[in-house]
Amino acid sequence: MTTFTLALAQYPIEKLERFSDWQAKIARWVEDAVSQGAKLLVFPEYGAMELASLDPESMGSLEGSLRFVAGLIDEIDAHHAALARRHDVHIVAASLPCPLPDGRIVNRARLFAPNGKVGIQDKIVMTRFERERWNIAGGTDIRVFRTALGLIGISTCYDVEFPLIARAQAEAGATLILSPSCTDNLQGYWRVRIGAQARALENQCFVAQAPTVGTAPWSPVLDENYGAAGLFAPPDGDAPDNGVLALGELGAAQWVYAQVDLVRVVRWREDGAVRPFAHWPEQYGDTAPATPHCEIVDLT
Repeated sequence: MTTFTLALAQYPIEKLERFSDWQAKIARWVEDAVSQGAKLLVFPEYGAMELASLDPESMGSLEGSLRFVAGLIDEIDAHHAALARRHDVHIVAASLPCPLPDGRIVNRARLFAPNGKVGIQDKIVMTRFERERWNIAGGTDIRVFRTALGLIGISTCYDVEFPLIARAQAEAGATLILSPSCTDNLQGYWRVRIGAQARALENQCFVAQAPTVGTAPWSPVLDENYGAAGLFAPPDGDAPDNGVLALGELGAAQWVYAQVDLVRVVRWREDGAVRPFAHWPEQYGDTAPATPHCEIVDLT
């Protein structure tokens, strides 16, 4: 499938009473996107942390909320897997803190395919909040996922501000890079958005952002959330002059829909007024460093 509808969540953080309330909320969101013909649904970074509201004893502390949500991973993932299978869609679930066997905790995004396969991408570069206050560790493996919708990369929030992560994904074949995000002020939102648009420019591919929105004063992690979902392209050829293909209303709870036509990536890279994807090595002269290794994971 070279053309499909992409749904990007501007996902509101809400206080919940029961796990079943969260299940119903996610199901409604998925059903709404499916009703609009979406085949790939993207939820934001750390959106799953709203589940900390289920435990009044821990929701007010960083460590307690992290521990509580991490304990729900199996149930969270089972729900997304069932929805992806039931509706025949791909779903990028909201990222969450995931404990590793060696004791480290990473910020993990998961891509659920309708055939039951799951791809994971851990955030590589930690923000100051994650590393200094929350003790979240950076991942080490960069991946691209082969799906029925094409080759897809995930560069979570801060990761999309670093060119070589997306570059590795693009060189591995990614034509769409997803950036789930969670930012607590407008400067943070714009840093991620500018990073996403820069990655679209230099790799001549689609890059999408999906943020958390709204306020949750009860949460030490998600107390303030600012952003707008968007799909970005290189400002060239048949793309808009500013490279913005779709953009949501800042701060609103909504899906933002956009059409992704992967043939356009071929045109941008081969026939663009400029060809930054092809000309990338020339910036280094004769001393071009190696691009980070990127693993291709088959979800077909």
